[in-house]
Amino acid sequence: MTTPLRLGIAGLGTVGAGVVKIVQRKANLLATRCGRPIEIVAVSARNRDTDRGVRLGGYDWEDDPVALAKRDDVDVFVELMGGADGPAKAATEAALALGKDVVTANKAMLAIHGQELAEAAETTGGALRFEAAVAGGIPVIKALTEGLAGNEVTRVMGVMNGTCNYILTRMQGAELTYDQAFAEADGLGYLEADPNLDVGGIDAGHKLSLLAAIAFGTRVDFHAVELEGIGRITIEDIHQAADMGFRIKLLGVAQMTGRGLEQRMSPCLVPSASPLGQLEGGTNMVVLEGDEVGQIVLRGAGAGEGPTASAVMSDLIDLARGTRVSTFGRPAGSLEQARAAKSTVPAPYYMRMQLLDKPGSLAKVATVLGDTGVSIDRMRQYRHDDAPAAPVLIVTHKITREALDAAMAGMESTGVVDGHPMAIRIEEV
Repeated sequence: MTTPLRLGIAGLGTVGAGVVKIVQRKANLLATRCGRPIEIVAVSARNRDTDRGVRLGGYDWEDDPVALAKRDDVDVFVELMGGADGPAKAATEAALALGKDVVTANKAMLAIHGQELAEAAETTGGALRFEAAVAGGIPVIKALTEGLAGNEVTRVMGVMNGTCNYILTRMQGAELTYDQAFAEADGLGYLEADPNLDVGGIDAGHKLSLLAAIAFGTRVDFHAVELEGIGRITIEDIHQAADMGFRIKLLGVAQMTGRGLEQRMSPCLVPSASPLGQLEGGTNMVVLEGDEVGQIVLRGAGAGEGPTASAVMSDLIDLARGTRVSTFGRPAGSLEQARAAKSTVPAPYYMRMQLLDKPGSLAKVATVLGDTGVSIDRMRQYRHDDAPAAPVLIVTHKITREALDAAMAGMESTGVVDGHPMAIRIEEV
């Protein structure tokens, strides 16, 4: 009889319950595809009595996830608790120390501790897999570590937080303000307990740092990711971007430049007709660019029980088949510490400001732009009736971030700009 792959699952929330359902409902299919059964031996969660809509009576229960990770009858520890530290990290370390394989959906833990955990796995011969940690059901980790392994990756970018994409598309499609769309998303349960993890770009930044490590052979460095959330985006920005043929997305971009590794998660303008521009609702999209393959676009559900549990199962199926890949696609000891570079690649920018209705105001702004080396591609001034300031939009030619920052500071010092000017990068896609 073929030896089953025995699982210990810690965390029985939406994703954990989804994994249990797949193992129960598709036992024969999984055994056929893997050449061996996949079985759950024991589980762990904070509350034993919660109704999770799934049968758990046939499994041993462990109150302590570390004890679950150390069980002799567990081959693979499945960590679905979440949290960068605490029980998730302790139990993962315990499993790896014993040479067990670990499958996790924990992007925060890997973004902060990924290097040390990958080294621990290699030291004891365990595998650390995390397809479910990035972009839900989209198989982007497998695409980078396996399908595109023969490529020099030149750029990784994408929409990696469905909540932010939902808010931005609702602002455009339903004419909602940011606060209205935020409240709607919150009412639907789309936001994390700490909403800033979503709208502040932190959740998506965790994911980007993991993809960058795989793509460029570097150590995970979440702290080097430039983060800017969507809280400053107004309905006027949405309208005016659309008027110029763009849509606003919270876009993650990672690319290796002559100055180092650039990683940023920030609002960007993308062409409305592009795949990213047409992305609606809570869907995710990741774009991978390689020297041999060109551009690959992956689109799908970025969260939810089914898609994320499906990604967990893809890792478990690989382990059941005997397929083993280094955590970040190459030995952890070979990963280099990249020099962080901040927005070094020149790009055009969308700039919005409220210009006071005074003689010479526009001339002062134009002088600042000229002095800082910023060239104007397009400019629009909108009607302001009796208001003391008029909205002015400028699209620049390609400029460096340093030139942009100098121009923004210079405009604020002119005395003719009401409030703070806004700038959003226009990304080539």
